[in-house]
Amino acid sequence: MNKEKDDNKNIRSDQLEELLKRAEEDAEAGKDGLVNLADDVRALTDDYTEDQESLAAVQLTDYDTRSTSSYEDQDIQVLEGLEAVRKRPGMYIGDTTARGLHHLIYEIVANSVDEALAGRCDSIEVTVLPDQSIRVEDNGIGIPVGIHPTAGIPTVEVVHTMLHAGGKFGGDAYGVSGGLHGVGASVVNALSEWMEVTVNRDGKAHFIRFERGETVTPLTVTGPTDKTGTVTTFKPDPEIFSEMDADFDLMTTRYREMAFLNRDVAITLIDARVTPHEVKHLHYGGGIVSFVEYLNRNKTVLFDPPIYFFAEQDGCFVEVAIQYNDSYSENVYTYANNIATVEGGSHLTGFRSALTKTINDYARKYNILKEKDKNLQGEDIREGMCAIISVKLKHPQFEGQTKTRLGNPEVRTVVESTVNDKLMVYLEENPQTARMVAGKSVAASQAREAARKARDMTRRKSALDSNALPGKLADCQEKDPTFCELFIVEGDSAGGTAKNGRERKYQAILPLWGKMLNVEKSRVDKVLDNDKLMPIVMALGAGIGNDFDLERLRYHKIILMADADVDGSHIRTLLLTFFFRYMRPLVDAGHVYIACPPLYRVFSDKKSRYAYDEDEIETIKEEEGWESPKLQRFKGLGEMNADQLWDTTMNPEQRKLLQVQVIDAQMADETFTLLMGDKVEPRRDFIRANAKLANLDT
Repeated sequence: MNKEKDDNKNIRSDQLEELLKRAEEDAEAGKDGLVNLADDVRALTDDYTEDQESLAAVQLTDYDTRSTSSYEDQDIQVLEGLEAVRKRPGMYIGDTTARGLHHLIYEIVANSVDEALAGRCDSIEVTVLPDQSIRVEDNGIGIPVGIHPTAGIPTVEVVHTMLHAGGKFGGDAYGVSGGLHGVGASVVNALSEWMEVTVNRDGKAHFIRFERGETVTPLTVTGPTDKTGTVTTFKPDPEIFSEMDADFDLMTTRYREMAFLNRDVAITLIDARVTPHEVKHLHYGGGIVSFVEYLNRNKTVLFDPPIYFFAEQDGCFVEVAIQYNDSYSENVYTYANNIATVEGGSHLTGFRSALTKTINDYARKYNILKEKDKNLQGEDIREGMCAIISVKLKHPQFEGQTKTRLGNPEVRTVVESTVNDKLMVYLEENPQTARMVAGKSVAASQAREAARKARDMTRRKSALDSNALPGKLADCQEKDPTFCELFIVEGDSAGGTAKNGRERKYQAILPLWGKMLNVEKSRVDKVLDNDKLMPIVMALGAGIGNDFDLERLRYHKIILMADADVDGSHIRTLLLTFFFRYMRPLVDAGHVYIACPPLYRVFSDKKSRYAYDEDEIETIKEEEGWESPKLQRFKGLGEMNADQLWDTTMNPEQRKLLQVQVIDAQMADETFTLLMGDKVEPRRDFIRANAKLANLDT
């Protein structure tokens, strides 16, 4: 405990210095505190129609990524043969679950998108067939089909059977491309039960078939054609993949994202497994401007249309779209050659640094910030901001095949200079919007300062500074957080029962009472002043917001225990919103759980069992041979006695817990905004669409 006190004193003394340095830290990639949410799954499934009136006010442009050079057999370079892909698929696609299966689809579609970037393709069609095979068709120039000058076999066969073979390593066949590792088509082939490729090129249709990476039908000409492009059909191998069902929602999200990033390309998705076929036409002439508007569709924006600017410098094209909303969170999505750089990189670093400098310069110039005022910090300026940063360059440097971070140092300079120049011009030409942005940033700065003072006050009263734990906390005896559990319990009654039923050696109980704050509509200073949430902050001992430190966490299992009714669901949602917005590392690390108390006690004579639903009651009756057992319906945790609560909900050997995980970060953000935000209409539509799935509390 003494060490914890000393640590906390050091934190307090370093707080001011840390705050002053935060703007500089924004530009340090190694200390990048921004969570980039571009690795979404189902966040872009909603259909969307562009606002043409809004787009008319934005001058869009495209970086000319077209290549006028040939794309022939000699343009394909081979670095090494295909080896051991089937033995170690995880090295190439991450894993062999549904995620890996969708990676196969993405690799083939990405090749077609590269054709579009080269100016040879404007239409891509992706179809999920009834047998779970996938067909990807584009109207590009088609993979070369002549004999490869060094391999001595047809080039299309080289591309699909040799690792690190492709047209993107040298020459001018592709001006810009994301597929610089050259393992895409060959790995997909190796991990497929079968693959068929039809190449329409030079007036002829060519066909070749592979089975588990081996050529079984050599390249043949099947007849004349007036089409151009490549049609790839493959079926993922059930010997490799544990899940074979393609998720159409996931595909819609990923390829809608591609359509936003490539405004000249039309992507059509077809699910042929259902009747009638489900068809999605994805084409957005507004590009990343429409992307930002889509992401803000359920939020109240401060201005419209979004800020948009672009620049080309030293072979690197940068385009940025920014739009602020009235929320208190930031969402920044970065891309390099259409690849979502989830971990950011040099383009994100340059953007953040230049954004902070430019807004501060504008605020000083027009006396929004007075001489005695401190500079705005990066977090102040990014509050409520939704932004897309897309860069295209010829030689991107990614970290690994999953390409989650951009490493090109020169890109930071290009992005910085672009944002510094173009954003300042925009602010000068649009003073009303500029003052909105600056005013929101100043308000965020004032709230941050109020939050700092509240944090300092909280720390002085916290359990780490004294023995004064939150008044209603019944702490555990164990001091190693690895073994400690904190039950956050709804209501004093259930809290009292939980205190009597717990194993006090490692289980702590914190009862909550009264109406809880909806943090989706509140800044951190309001959160820190809330007497319902502050006991949680004090009990966990790890801080809040940007000061949250997972190393100081006092419990490694935080278990939400609420009644199995509408009110209990509401309280869980409020708590999860709080954890997601202000203690995000806690959720990311898997420390948050939801307790699942049973709804029924089924008993006969002296024997009792517990059921979570009516189906389980019937199962228990069959297993026990009971015809008419007695039933007790638990309307709340307070109706259980201490022994029952321990047996059903707190005993690690028998209880049922749900771990809260953030698998789809962007979807999670949008869901919290939808359910807990200010806009009523989207929430009403959500309730109507999902009413049939609700469990009625009758």
